[in-house]
Amino acid sequence: MASAEQVAHEHYLRQQRIVRRSVDRAQGLWGGLDVADLDGSWQAVAGGLVAAVTAGQREAAAHADPYVAAVLAAEGLESDPDGSVDAAAFAGAAADGRPLKSLLYEPVIETKWRLQEAGQSAVESLLGGLEKLLRAAATQVADAGRTAAGASIAGNRTINGYVRVVNPPACARCIILAGTEYGWNRGFQRHPRCDCVHMPTKLVARGRHHRGAFDARRYFDSLSAAEQNRIFTASGAQAVRDGASLTSVVNARRGMYTASAYGRRVRATRDSATRRGQWYRAERQRAIQRGLVPRSGRGFRLTSPRLLPEEIYDLAGSRSEAITLLRRFGYLH
Repeated sequence: MASAEQVAHEHYLRQQRIVRRSVDRAQGLWGGLDVADLDGSWQAVAGGLVAAVTAGQREAAAHADPYVAAVLAAEGLESDPDGSVDAAAFAGAAADGRPLKSLLYEPVIETKWRLQEAGQSAVESLLGGLEKLLRAAATQVADAGRTAAGASIAGNRTINGYVRVVNPPACARCIILAGTEYGWNRGFQRHPRCDCVHMPTKLVARGRHHRGAFDARRYFDSLSAAEQNRIFTASGAQAVRDGASLTSVVNARRGMYTASAYGRRVRATRDSATRRGQWYRAERQRAIQRGLVPRSGRGFRLTSPRLLPEEIYDLAGSRSEAITLLRRFGYLH
């Protein structure tokens, strides 16, 4: 019998085939647009586009219950659903709640802008609009499948949560989240064209890395230096190669800003620098040990922004100093 991980991968491949069929249908219909009459020709194909994406959403959502049951069977568990997923409820609307027709008109606006404002040719403008259309169609179909899987997980009392399963190639954010365990009621974080899926599980510790799941560092090490630099940025990848954790490097870029420090403008991050942040607490403990604040930590204030890895490399005079600063700013243990 297939393992739960194999079932999850097969589900991902099935969902990707559904996405591909929907995208192919959308691309074929887009070919009916006429740049001489974009709005008129759009009205002629709009119904077909909405129908193509809606059908893809419904098909993707229809696999939710069988997928969840298959994972449980692979784990030797009995499925205990409190209902079944209504696939139609996940079709016909965009993920943000608006009608699909409204979302699918945005590529027409993109095409008009390229024609009228950017001065592109008719072919270039239509290709730009097509790219936006295909991204929207793929995202909406995949989201319907994921959202339906989430509903199936929530409605099955055997399941206490899920593991995030990544399918490389993937973005830096998805890579560090891969293998993380979440409670059944935790929404699934995703971005346009995200390939990650849920893997239901009975035993879960929220935020823990699932045993035997995707190893982000091993995946990083398997990449060429060029691919590491492309996914994690050159300085971020170098920080990881120097020993920094992937999570700290990727999370640091979420709260990126510039600040005045060390006599210059520097690139810094707010991640982990709030009162509950790990780096903030480490800095407070350092100040206590140096006698700058009482043992209670009362009155402590950060005296430096938390530098990003690329800023550390610009400031450091040597490899040894760079490693010292990576440790000082919480990227190395």
